[in-house]
Amino acid sequence: MESKKGLTLIELMVVIIIICILTAVAIPIMQGRIDSAKWSEGRTVMGIIARSLRSHIVEKGKNFTPVPTLAQLGFEPGDLDGTYFSGGESGTNDFSWVINSNDPIDFLVTTTAPAGVNSPSQITLNHAGNFTETQ
Repeated sequence: MESKKGLTLIELMVVIIIICILTAVAIPIMQGRIDSAKWSEGRTVMGIIARSLRSHIVEKGKNFTPVPTLAQLGFEPGDLDGTYFSGGESGTNDFSWVINSNDPIDFLVTTTAPAGVNSPSQITLNHAGNFTETQ
């Protein structure tokens, strides 16, 4: 009797079902990792803006501008542009900021998720360096 080598239709279907299940589980996990990687760019730019706000407050003292422009913070157009986040003038980009007080220093930098980022929808950085996520 001659032995036949190969897969039966049932074995092939079982393999395909296993691959489908693994794919269904992996896609949401990978999407979360992709969003996290994109947000790391946003957090980095928020830190840069926060350092510039501190410098602005120290330089201006009581005469600080509550919502300074990028030029007042020492940036040129395009300095804060990245792959996923846009850093144009405040109000026309993914970042916004406001200085509440100079003594003690109190400010907020807020970033809204750009297109293609699912979660979180917004992150806020305060003067103490703490990030708060809004779903």
